[in-house]
Amino acid sequence: MLAVLLLTLTGCTTIPKGRSAIDAVTIRGSSKVDDSDIEERLATAETPKFIGLFRGVVFEYELYDRFVFQRDLARVERFYRARGFYDAHARAGRITRISENHVRVEVVVEEGKPTLVHGVTVHGIETLSPREARAVRRAIRKTLPDDQPFDEDKYKDAETQVVRALTDRGFAYAKADRDASVDLVAHTADVSFTITPGRKVQFGEVTYEGNGDIPLEPVKRALDINPGEPYSTADLDAAQQALLDLQVFTSVEITPDLEHPETGRVPLHVKMEPSKLRTIKLGGGIEFDSIRSDFHLLFGWEHHNYLGGLRTLSVQFRPGVVFYPLRFDNIVTPTNLLPWEKLRLELRQPGLFEARTNGFIRPEFNVIPFIPPIDKEYIETAPVIGYTEGKVAVGVDRTFWKIYAALAHNVNVAYPFAYLGEKDPALRTLVISYPELVTNLDLRDDRVHPHKGFYLGNNLQVAGGIFGGQASDIKIIPDARGYIPLPHKITLAMRVSVGFLFPFNYGEVVRDKLGQELNKDTRAERTRDFQIMYFRGLFSGGSSSNRGYPLRSIGPHAIVPFLNPDLASLQLNEPECASVDRANQPQTPAERCGIAVGGFTLWETSVEVRVPLSGPLSSAVFCDASDVSPQRMNFRLDRPHLSCGLGIRYDTPVGPIRLDLGYRLPGLQVIADLSKQEKFEEGDPGDIFGIPIAIAFGIGESF
Repeated sequence: MLAVLLLTLTGCTTIPKGRSAIDAVTIRGSSKVDDSDIEERLATAETPKFIGLFRGVVFEYELYDRFVFQRDLARVERFYRARGFYDAHARAGRITRISENHVRVEVVVEEGKPTLVHGVTVHGIETLSPREARAVRRAIRKTLPDDQPFDEDKYKDAETQVVRALTDRGFAYAKADRDASVDLVAHTADVSFTITPGRKVQFGEVTYEGNGDIPLEPVKRALDINPGEPYSTADLDAAQQALLDLQVFTSVEITPDLEHPETGRVPLHVKMEPSKLRTIKLGGGIEFDSIRSDFHLLFGWEHHNYLGGLRTLSVQFRPGVVFYPLRFDNIVTPTNLLPWEKLRLELRQPGLFEARTNGFIRPEFNVIPFIPPIDKEYIETAPVIGYTEGKVAVGVDRTFWKIYAALAHNVNVAYPFAYLGEKDPALRTLVISYPELVTNLDLRDDRVHPHKGFYLGNNLQVAGGIFGGQASDIKIIPDARGYIPLPHKITLAMRVSVGFLFPFNYGEVVRDKLGQELNKDTRAERTRDFQIMYFRGLFSGGSSSNRGYPLRSIGPHAIVPFLNPDLASLQLNEPECASVDRANQPQTPAERCGIAVGGFTLWETSVEVRVPLSGPLSSAVFCDASDVSPQRMNFRLDRPHLSCGLGIRYDTPVGPIRLDLGYRLPGLQVIADLSKQEKFEEGDPGDIFGIPIAIAFGIGESF
């Protein structure tokens, strides 16, 4: 706070005497063109606000100049005509003086009727094969479709795409000439392209420069281009990306030598800029939310040429301590310090089996506490269970164009122990073994800051059976995300995800017996079911899910014997674990003292509007909804668990640091008959300062 105050006091700017600052620039009459596209071409701009609130702090005032503004109007007209609006006119609508030295500027646009593409003819494709000719026509139609405004940029881009369609298919010396006839009276444009394909050629000799200490053999293998193969610019792009994926180069340029067409071969020159082969990472962080508070450190080390061959060995170690039972809704002096750690190693071998298939092995060793969101009245008496966990994944991955695929076999061994209290004797060491196939299609413009495009992903796991282990099931989690650019660099982001879990040797308690009375005969069965569900079940809630709820808190709830032994012994219908909620309605023990035990059908959806503020700062407005059902293939849309909220982001080299506050909208949580047994399927997510909210921290966008 003191730093912000000092910045404010020392960073204030002033308006020169006799000049006026621009507080706002408004575009009127622009229905066919985005206002933001027009504003980007104006030298007359409104004064930016520091963190979206204060003018004249840090940023200089934008000053009004009528001569500059007149030139801006001419720029607007030229911009419109470049997009096919040859009758467009721009004029100053109004200059409004707000105060002695502040004005608002209004630009009025008369767009007129657009000139449309009437038809496109292509000459010179007679020598091409039918498939090659179709590729040329497809490139033109995609870039310059009929009956759309005649956009000069798209007109030029169509020529580029025609040439690219040919160079992708071996015609390295292809050329294209364009011509357009515009009828200003009829508002039509007739376009023609004349193609000169040239001869088909092959790749020639490949030379390398700048590899430094990096061995050339694995570089050549990743390039995967050999003399005599058909020439293709698509193959050159894929080769460049494959070299960058080795993570040992900061830049790669592959330049074809087109000086000697008579040879029929195109030599290539690969120029590389090496990066550091060894890196060390040091850091730390804190977590303080409605479940736990902790402090942790981060140590990381990477070697990108481990034992030669461009193998990558990475080590990441995160030791930490939980301040128990301190959390957002339980501000107390910690009574116990619970140590935890996560250790992960990864060894990657490029060029396994073939040039661009990578092999990997990822062993992990973790010691983690399991701290469920138990009601604060019982948190100090409940035991705290932890797991010593050993995991290993062995597999391969590969990228095909924009498609990524990874196939791995995973083995997870989890040994339970007690941080505090006694460990339930029914808890056993758990072994889970499963192959996993991860696939995604990424057509976003940017992975860190997506503004347009879409992403499709899926995760498929098959546990047990011939693969061994104590859990036998099939888990499928598809995911779809879309990004739509809006004016003023605003992004509309949307996400839909579903999950299906089909267990074969567990899950009966969650499906059919959540509301049954606990007794000695059912205790072992419940403990086994809940223990496996903790590792295999579907959950919702948290910073990358439903942000109005704590982590993994949406879905079926129950008294878990090995976490609540004293409460479980009272039976589920005793008043010691019952109360009333904020609406003065009776709560069941599962609501009051139970925790989420996971489910078998998941759906989640999110809508987020991302708004840039100033510099690295941006904001977001979001709504999340989700549900987890204790039944298979059961989408309960009458339980939306809808939360909406606000977020702030600060951009860093590793992605935006994100803080979101989600509010659970009253009446839109569980629209169901809670007088029935299904009431056991919901829990109380708690609140902060008496308000039904949750606070989520994260690095990177939520999706």
